[in-house]
Amino acid sequence: METCQIQAGTAVYYLTFTVVGWLPVFITEEPCLIITESLNYCHQHKGLRINAFVIMPTHAHLILFDKEFDNERLRRTLRDMRQFTGRQLTDFCEKRMPAAFRQVIRNPRRTDRARQFWQQSRHPAAIWSESFWRSKWDYLHDNPRRKGLVWAGTAWRFSSAAYWLLDPPGESDARLTRIEW
Repeated sequence: METCQIQAGTAVYYLTFTVVGWLPVFITEEPCLIITESLNYCHQHKGLRINAFVIMPTHAHLILFDKEFDNERLRRTLRDMRQFTGRQLTDFCEKRMPAAFRQVIRNPRRTDRARQFWQQSRHPAAIWSESFWRSKWDYLHDNPRRKGLVWAGTAWRFSSAAYWLLDPPGESDARLTRIEW
C-alpha cells in the first residue's frame, strides 16, 4: 500500500486522508474539529504549516509543509497526527455513529491493529511547481461545490477557501500559512 513519501529536495506536499470504507464521518462539527484542532496543535508544537485544506464527508485534502523544511520532522508529525486523529475519530464513531460504522472500523485490512480509521494510503504528491500547486489548491477549494454540497467553495466551513478567496478574508478553523512562489 502506498505510504507518504517525504522526499529530499521537496518542501510542499498535497495529501489526501481517507476514512476506511469511505464512511461519511465528517458530517457534523465535532469530528471536523478533531482534525482542525490537531492541525493547530501540530502548527504550534511540531512546526507543521498548512497552506490549504478541505474536510469533505469522507476524506480531507491538505497542502502542507514543515516550517523549517525539515522532512524528517514532517514525516514524524504526519505519522503522529494520523495516529492521534485516528484514535480520536475511532472513539467518536464508536460512541456517536451507527453500528455499521463500528463494524467497518473494527475489521481493519491491516493485521497489526484491532481498529483502523484512516485508509493506509495518503495519495501523496510532492509539489514541485507553482502551476502544480495552483491546480491542487484550486481543486481542493472547489471540491465541496463540485460535489454539490454548497453553491461556492467559500461557503464550506471546513475549508481554507473563504480565508484565501474572500476579501476581507473569511474565518478558518485551522491556522494557515501563505506560500510565495
